[in-house]
Amino acid sequence: MGQKVSPIGFRTGVTICWKSRWFAPKSNFGEFLVEDERIRRYIDRRLNRQPPYAAISGVDIERTREEVKVFIRTARPGLVIGPKGAEVDKLRSALEDLTDRRVSINIVEIKNPDLDAQLVADGISEQLKRRASFRRTMKQRAEAALQAGAKGVKIQISGRLGGAEMSRTETTLLGSIPLHTLEADVGYGLTHCVTTYGTIGVKVWIYRGLFAEIAQQQEQQQAERGGMTRAARRRGRWDRPGGGPGGGGGGPGGGGGGPRRRGGEGRRTETPAAGAAGPAPQEAAAGEAPAGEAG
Repeated sequence: MGQKVSPIGFRTGVTICWKSRWFAPKSNFGEFLVEDERIRRYIDRRLNRQPPYAAISGVDIERTREEVKVFIRTARPGLVIGPKGAEVDKLRSALEDLTDRRVSINIVEIKNPDLDAQLVADGISEQLKRRASFRRTMKQRAEAALQAGAKGVKIQISGRLGGAEMSRTETTLLGSIPLHTLEADVGYGLTHCVTTYGTIGVKVWIYRGLFAEIAQQQEQQQAERGGMTRAARRRGRWDRPGGGPGGGGGGPGGGGGGPRRRGGEGRRTETPAAGAAGPAPQEAAAGEAPAGEAG
């Protein structure tokens, strides 16, 4: 018999963060745990299962001594916030009445909904409720995820598909889904589609790549936009022929790049050997540093 493990629970605490981030003594732990579940169910029922259908993917909760911080991840932040923040104020007051605590709400926008497994599962569920063809729906959603940048998609639906007498399971798999690799960013979504002829379960796995590869892609995108990270700026300063934006010489606008290098050339090849890396740079800085290095 196959033993199934949730990709989210398998990676929680190893490569992805916990959805509830707080510490509590033993006497309060159960109370806070039930309270978190009530908050998530209330937000899902109010914003996902009825208008405005705000496409809520998940809710993260942090607690301090004074307040409860709720992070709502949504593909439609405007519907959650409302005109002039009216809707989010109503939601905050409702959660404060539910928990008897001070609540702060933060909205986190999902840039690409086609790469979020929970949103894809919810979309398939909505189409099945409208009696759409399940095979065509699964194929369209899988191809849309691949076009959005996913490296693998798996969709599985189970139940009385198409109103058939016997329930069965249908699966669509495109690309690869490395479920046993902890470094793989695999999203998982589960939802239940309630139809007139029974309940249909929808499961979605989306493989977005390795966590290290995704971080490198984000750094490259920031560099292309001009907002380079600190590490990228440091690499660019070392690799530039003049050592800095001003060419030769030291100082913040020159090319010296700091007291470790000799001014003028601004190249790492001019630094002392590895064995003399201790006192030699200090002597050079104290006695024979050029005028540009004084700043």
